[in-house]
Amino acid sequence: MAKLNKKVTTGLKVLISAVLIYFIFTKINVGEIKDILIRSNPLYLILAAVFFVLSKFIGAIRLNLYFHRLNIMLTHVSNFKLYLLGMFYNLFLPGGIGGDAYKGYILKKTFEVKTKKIVSVLVLDRLGGLLLLFIYACALLAFLDVDLLNGYRWMFLVAIPLAVIVFWLLNKKFFTYVLPIFWKTTALSAVVQFAQLISIWFILLALNIELNQISYLIIFLISSIVAVVPLTLGGIGSREVTFFYGAKFLGLDQNISVGVSVLFFLITAIVSLIGVWYHFKKIKLELADISTTNAD
Repeated sequence: MAKLNKKVTTGLKVLISAVLIYFIFTKINVGEIKDILIRSNPLYLILAAVFFVLSKFIGAIRLNLYFHRLNIMLTHVSNFKLYLLGMFYNLFLPGGIGGDAYKGYILKKTFEVKTKKIVSVLVLDRLGGLLLLFIYACALLAFLDVDLLNGYRWMFLVAIPLAVIVFWLLNKKFFTYVLPIFWKTTALSAVVQFAQLISIWFILLALNIELNQISYLIIFLISSIVAVVPLTLGGIGSREVTFFYGAKFLGLDQNISVGVSVLFFLITAIVSLIGVWYHFKKIKLELADISTTNAD
């Protein structure tokens, strides 16, 4: 029954992604987007990929700090290999094998740790990323030059400390065992999302977009939040729809906006594909020297 439910869920995600992609491609000029992508500057795209990889490497370090609180003392190298494999599973193997689920399974199988705690830190890792996406989006919205936001900018600024306080209280009440690393993981989340913003900025430069860069960055942040909602396959479709309607709302070129989304997806897919190596070659989980991990 559980396998049937997974297949039905996966099928629905594939269907929703397909419908959203089809919808978007009926609304935009596919030929124009193709020309936009062909004219993109490869040097800037390489730099965008570099900062995307950097964001994932730092994200893996953040997650490993959570693992260390559970006495799962993985080396950062071993954890990064597991992280890459999780990215591959999330994007390319939708048949019920989620990246987080696989990491949880391997760690539960290898180490004596409660499933509930593994799930908790994996969820907290995601929530920490969402927190910074929200914070950066609020910060940029507060200074976005759009008449519609006049009179509401203070709300975005107030929302930032409130979000941090709520997340801290959540950690304090339900996950006290990770509270000692709260500020360290939050700082790493800030670096992760900032690196992805730089990645998007380089994509904008690759497409020779010099105007309204803040608007595009805001759309990206909101699309990243939307993509986390588990309704589509790895965020495929939902991100493009967000870029399309975000551009429409902010008066931007919708073809260029979707082009930015497509390029970011291609970079994500290429990097995620690296994880296929660890699908065929079993990862040897090496443990760190305890004396070097006390600082975590």
